[in-house]
Amino acid sequence: MSGERLSLLIIGGYGTFGGRLARLLGDEPRLRLLIAGRSLEKADDFVAELRSPKDGSEGLGSSNLGATLQAVRFDRDGDLAEQLTRLRPDLVIDASGPFQCFGQDPYKVVRACIVLDIDYADLADSTGFVASIGGLDAEAQAKGVFALSGLSSLPALSFAALEAMAPRFSRIDAVAAGIAPSAHVKIGLNVVRAIASYAGKPVSVLRQGRPALAPGLIEAMRVTIAPPGVTPLKSRNFLLVDAPDLALLPGRFAGLQSSFTGVGTEPQLLQRLLGLAAGLTRRKLLPSLTPFARLMQRASHGLAVGEHRGGMFVRLSGLDAAGQPLACGWHLIAEGDDGPFIPVTGVAALVRRLLGGVRPESGARPATGELRLEDFEAEFRRFSIVTGIRAESEGASLPLYHRVLGSAFARLPAAIAAMHPGEPAGSARTASGRARVERGSGWLARIVARLIGFPPAGEDVPVTVRFTADGEKEIWTRQFGDKSFHSQQLEGKGRDRHLLTEVFGPFRVLVALVPEGERLRLVVRGWRFCGIPLPLFLAPGGETYEEAREGRFHFHVEIGGRLTGLVVRYTGWLVVE
Repeated sequence: MSGERLSLLIIGGYGTFGGRLARLLGDEPRLRLLIAGRSLEKADDFVAELRSPKDGSEGLGSSNLGATLQAVRFDRDGDLAEQLTRLRPDLVIDASGPFQCFGQDPYKVVRACIVLDIDYADLADSTGFVASIGGLDAEAQAKGVFALSGLSSLPALSFAALEAMAPRFSRIDAVAAGIAPSAHVKIGLNVVRAIASYAGKPVSVLRQGRPALAPGLIEAMRVTIAPPGVTPLKSRNFLLVDAPDLALLPGRFAGLQSSFTGVGTEPQLLQRLLGLAAGLTRRKLLPSLTPFARLMQRASHGLAVGEHRGGMFVRLSGLDAAGQPLACGWHLIAEGDDGPFIPVTGVAALVRRLLGGVRPESGARPATGELRLEDFEAEFRRFSIVTGIRAESEGASLPLYHRVLGSAFARLPAAIAAMHPGEPAGSARTASGRARVERGSGWLARIVARLIGFPPAGEDVPVTVRFTADGEKEIWTRQFGDKSFHSQQLEGKGRDRHLLTEVFGPFRVLVALVPEGERLRLVVRGWRFCGIPLPLFLAPGGETYEEAREGRFHFHVEIGGRLTGLVVRYTGWLVVE
């Protein structure tokens, strides 16, 4: 099909996912996009908006619009043969849903496409729909067309990440995956209805290698999404959801012991309330949460607080080639409004492969293994989306900063990496240089500085830092002139996972390590006083980083807060002795 014009019928083309797919493919001049739905008026309005979006409209603009757009009416409950024959698409993409609610004949659109020699793909996330589409395989092969189901985050993207990590293992025992949408994303009603349909209901999973039932939106797993070298998402609980992965994984990994797919929404308080409501369904006090789907959607939109970032993870555990325990995780973080485009990147990648002459094999099947992780990442480059893999259990023997940064440690400039090589337990090393020290003048700033032991203000102050290894932590003793103070640095655990923890007296500060060019930025993500969590907006802030400048290690440390103002700022350079 390379060089030819491709006609796509997008069912639900002006909806939540179909609309984003049209925006993502709108720059391709070799495409004819039929924006389809039951309402021709809504389709017309969407096409008009896509051609000339208003200021601030979501997603990709129209400046690069090259595809031919046409609004059409399409009713999946109408005469499918007549509609498809009249529209003559090369590929039908079903972006409607919820697929869990397609009734007694869920595959009628798929069968109509096969009969008319039309290729088919969808964004289904319904376990039954995706897992059972193989029943049409013989018909599709006989006609020489493909029908791919589940070209979404779960299972197409999750399986692509899984396949990228699988070669590291000789045996895989457990697989877990989860999606963490930004609290500011306007979740579509069909998505909410799909989730509500299995809230509190039994979900098929694997436990100790055997099929088991676990309650949807009740069973939980805590995960911190943290691509190497990126400020992690806030640690959160993921509630079990019914996703196609759970049905498809046993066929991919013989002997798999455990499986889990979840969603981790913010604010977590709202998610806890959802879990409590699911408990009512589990105890038969409510037949279903589906009648409350619109209320759930409004609550989600009304409680949009926190960071405008979303993410996803896929985690495997088992044995490596040497038979040693290994855990490996693929992490993704998307900034702002870019996250909601992730579910449609698989279809976009499929379409671009078709335009390049690469066609899937004929047949009807789940879309797992159809695309590689590289295919998705090519689409991610259009957005502020970062991904990375952490070989998590391999870090146990690595130095502290290696463990926290993961593979991003290799991106550090040599002068910074040399300052964090790690030492055998009980050993120490020293670096010395010069510094400039500033102190805050506020009374509260002076109390905090005195409590921790920060040095007095001074110019061209001699400074020495002694790094002492003590098990898995490091003790940093800083000597500014005749004044010294020390802190402990260690790797965060539990909900502080993938963060560097630094302890100053009664204060514990949680820091993300973020390489940026010649700098290593230290971004405060939380803090505690005597073990008590304190509000992040009151945390000690300021620009803090390590920097390689003309081959020498430089530091810039600024500590202050809303209540204290500037406490201390010290800048300078060090050379390892």
